[in-house]
Amino acid sequence: MTIEVNVPVMGESIKEGQIVHIDVKEGDVVKAGQTILEIETGKATVEVPSPASGKVERLLVKVGDRVDVGQLIIVLEGSVPVLGGTAQAVSVEVTKAQPPEPVPAEKSVAEKSVAVVQPKKTDDVPVAATAPSKRPDHVPVAAAPSVRRFARELGVSVNDVESSHPGGRISVEDVKLYVKKLNTSRPTLGAFAPHVVLPDFSKFGPVREEPMSTIRVRTAEHMSAAWASVPHVTQQAKARVDELEVLRKRLGTHLEKDGVRLTVTAFLVKIVATLLIKYPKFNSSIDMVGKKIVSKGFVNIGIAVDTERGLLVPVVRDADKKNVVQIALELGVLSQKARSGKLSPDDMSGGTFTITNLGSIGGGYFTPIVNAPEVAILGVSRTAFECVPGKNNEPVFAGMLPLSLSYDHRLIDGAEGARFVTALVEIIEDPSVLLLS
Repeated sequence: MTIEVNVPVMGESIKEGQIVHIDVKEGDVVKAGQTILEIETGKATVEVPSPASGKVERLLVKVGDRVDVGQLIIVLEGSVPVLGGTAQAVSVEVTKAQPPEPVPAEKSVAEKSVAVVQPKKTDDVPVAATAPSKRPDHVPVAAAPSVRRFARELGVSVNDVESSHPGGRISVEDVKLYVKKLNTSRPTLGAFAPHVVLPDFSKFGPVREEPMSTIRVRTAEHMSAAWASVPHVTQQAKARVDELEVLRKRLGTHLEKDGVRLTVTAFLVKIVATLLIKYPKFNSSIDMVGKKIVSKGFVNIGIAVDTERGLLVPVVRDADKKNVVQIALELGVLSQKARSGKLSPDDMSGGTFTITNLGSIGGGYFTPIVNAPEVAILGVSRTAFECVPGKNNEPVFAGMLPLSLSYDHRLIDGAEGARFVTALVEIIEDPSVLLLS
């Protein structure tokens, strides 16, 4: 029987991705659960497993292609699927033993009824002839490749476009109407220019162009939106880390034999998680549409990880309920997954506060951009030895850790930011407080 494999649901708000690796070719025999290709989203690389054992009859994508959730990518000739769409691993449709006329690659499963009866082509139906039909969230989008390409060129996803055709198919006119609505409803951002038209640099010398990866595109879009919509304030301070380093090295010596690497970041995660309970506003989000403050009853700390593919932010969940050793173990696993490209969308969702540590690279203070819809982010720089007053005001050299707290000034006032940073410094300088949490 024929089995169609479609782009799976890859996480909340993720609607498209880019094919970065294909493990099979036409004619290959695959086993159920075997990885057949990898899709890079703006958050992670998702491995797509085969839903059944069988032979690859048609491979409809190539490395570098951008694909939408629900798009047909592979056709198998095989046995009954053992992996179902209910697990959200793949989207599969099994046809009758006598298959109907082959469906062209550009058509998605949304164009076929359960009885495998093809609806009439509706591309020529005038836009005004029928009322727009709202597509259920779980139904894949039916749109020709030319329409998808047209939508991408305008910077929108066909998943967001409503169809004006009875069969639910998206046309070029539907995309134009959607973009027109966006342009008329979009708030102005003052002098902010989201896109700058570049001059022809080749007039001045040789240039080289390369396409941006999906992760880089999503990072650029997210940072631009955050910078444009969030009024940033950055509060800076230094914390003496002598006692923290003594504690870290003493505990680390005992833990290294068990394969646990106790880092400063692990301590900072625990300290910040403790403070977010005391200062819940820093663990909130602001809803300007509904004019509401969304307070969260959970503490999930995102950790910015520098990788060859770009900046990724895996999340330590329920950090307030874990001790430093548990956090250190989890950080090790998440960092390894990030650098090997094995983070799942779930590993990178649900964050309520972010920490970005540039200490291993160097440099002094910096101003991190708030990872909206979070309202605060902590930037950490490299520890430097400085001359500071000792117990009797005698000069001593001590390790000083630069801290930069950026926050959303729509929700957090300067005094609240100063209190948070002051409390942060106090716990770093006297880590024994952690024993009470």
